[in-house]
Parts: sequence; C-alpha cells; structure tokens
Amino acid sequence: MSYRKVLIMRLSALGDVAMTIPVVYSVCRAYPDTTFVMLTQKVASQLFLCAPRNLQVVVADVKGRHKGFGGLYDLAKELRALSIDAVADLHDVLRTKFLRTCFRWWGIRVAVIDKGRKEKHQLTARHKHGELHPLRSSFDRYGDVFDSLGFTFTPQFDSLYGEGKGDEGLYSALTPPKAPGEYWIGVAPFAKHEGKIYPLDHMENVVAKLSSESKVKIFLFGSGERERDILSVWQERYPHVITLADKRHGFALELALMSHLDVMISMDSANMHLASLVAVPVVSVWGATHPCCGFLGWHQSEANVVQLPLGCRPCSIFGNKPCRRKDYACMEIAPSVIVERVKQLKVQAASNG
Repeated sequence: MSYRKVLIMRLSALGDVAMTIPVVYSVCRAYPDTTFVMLTQKVASQLFLCAPRNLQVVVADVKGRHKGFGGLYDLAKELRALSIDAVADLHDVLRTKFLRTCFRWWGIRVAVIDKGRKEKHQLTARHKHGELHPLRSSFDRYGDVFDSLGFTFTPQFDSLYGEGKGDEGLYSALTPPKAPGEYWIGVAPFAKHEGKIYPLDHMENVVAKLSSESKVKIFLFGSGERERDILSVWQERYPHVITLADKRHGFALELALMSHLDVMISMDSANMHLASLVAVPVVSVWGATHPCCGFLGWHQSEANVVQLPLGCRPCSIFGNKPCRRKDYACMEIAPSVIVERVKQLKVQAASNG
C-alpha cells in the first residue's frame, strides 16, 4: 500500500522527540514521493534542522488553542484537512490516543508504538541482583511503527548536517572558531529528575580538572535561572570555560556549536540525544536509569557509558521515582572516572588523525 501523506505524532519529551529524528529522516529519504507530517510541540519543532524536503513539521499548541478534548478535536480536523491517509503514533499517550481515534473513525489507517511498558516494569521491579536483559531501543520501536504501515527501510543517519558540521558563524559571538590542536568539551550536568543528575560538586570537580588541561575549551549547557547561576559561577572560577545558559540561544546555535565539540559529557538527558544528532561522542553518566532500557543515544558506544554496577539499578525508567536507598549511591561515581574516559577519547582522536 502506498500513501501520499503520513502523519507522525510525538509531542514530548524533548529527548524522545530528538530520538525520532534518525528514524524519521531515514524513512523520508527512503520514500521521497510520500509527504510526512511531523506533529510535535513548539520547542521540539526547532530540532528538525536540515530536514528532508518531504518532511513538514506542524506544531500542536496543547496549552493554547489545542488544549483539552475540544482543542484536540479541532487539531484533528486541521490535520485531516491536510489529506492525511495514514498515522504513525510514536507516543501513545492520552492526547495521541484521542487523535488517532478520530482518524480511525474517519477510516484512516493507524499504527502505534509498542513502548514495552510491561518489560520495562519488570526490569525495574526485578529482585536485587537479578539479571539485566537489554530491551529494544526506542529507535527500533519507532522503526517498527513505520514497518507496520508497510515502509521498509534501513535507518541511515549520521548527523543533522550530513557529513559536515554546523555554521560557525551562528556562534561566533560566543567563541572564535576552534584553533588547531584545540579540544572542545561540552558539559551538560542537568536532567529533569534528581535520579539522573550527577552531584554538582562532583561535576564541578570534573570541570576543574579538565579546564586545567592545555588547549582545552569547555562549553556548559543548561537552561533556567538556577542552572544559569550555577554555570555562571563555574565559568568565573575556571579558565577556558564558557556557559551557554546565560540566555536562550536557540537550538540552531547550540546544535551548530555542539557539532564542533570533540566530546560531550551528559546525563541520561536531552543533551545526550542532541549531541548524538550531530555525531558527537558522549560520555554519558547514568544513575537511577540504565542504558539497557533502550534510551542510549543514536550510535553512541556503550564503552562511553559511566555507571556503577548496583543491583538496585535501574530503579526507574525515567529517573522520576525516589531512591529506594534514600542515598542515590548510584551517583557516587568518582570524578576521575569521567575525566579519564574523556582523556582516553582525546588520545583516540589524536591517534586517528
């Protein structure tokens, strides 16, 4: 069966929307005669840079005119007017369930993601020291939805910028272009939930150690007033450190800068996925969550995952549950472990030329 226009739904969260991009761009390129309409929220819509020509991004204003069931029904009618003839629900939450029900009423074919909720619950509820069985990645689960609609393709995605990098001119007010021999490190120390945040005093120690290295420049990523204040202090305390949290620079600038990094240090958070979208290796720090749940960044190596082998992990899929031990022992990782992994990557990069 062939389709003229396919609606793709993934409204939030930012990191999960970012994870759709390698799959969505791949299917778009494999089927250039089909138009794909990506429905997401405004902030996430800015991630779809250098998109294939047959991808159209539509914003769902779920806090404004598309709020509530009445607003969602209006949204469904607006989408129907685009001549949608198939729906790929990559989210499977109340809002998308309502929307896809409307499309089914109208006789339009719908495919829905299998999030593996049961397997994920079993993973976090298993007895202490139980064996960890890696689950299918979100990328595979997204691909399954398109496969069920009849789209056969091999995911092929390297970077938002293809084989190149983002425009240096976008961030020229923050820093000059990378000098020969200079090593750029990104640090994104925050996450939405406490169970995914490496202790800030430990991360400051990491920044202090790395900033003392020769020809190293560190860029700090964050948002919000509290994060801005913390990162501003680190910028003042340590040499060769620049914070991007001082104001909202926008994804176009931040992703362009990220693409020129040599490595990103991140939590299990959106910034891990953003760096992955621009083909930057990520040293990712995991606490309450675990990469076996299927959320490791696109083409990221498990060798760069930093975590402790505690039997209570993962205690949560998203890091939003309180620590059972009350002490977040999973995050008591020595800063030297992270620093050494970054140095190893630096040596590897130098040996690769």
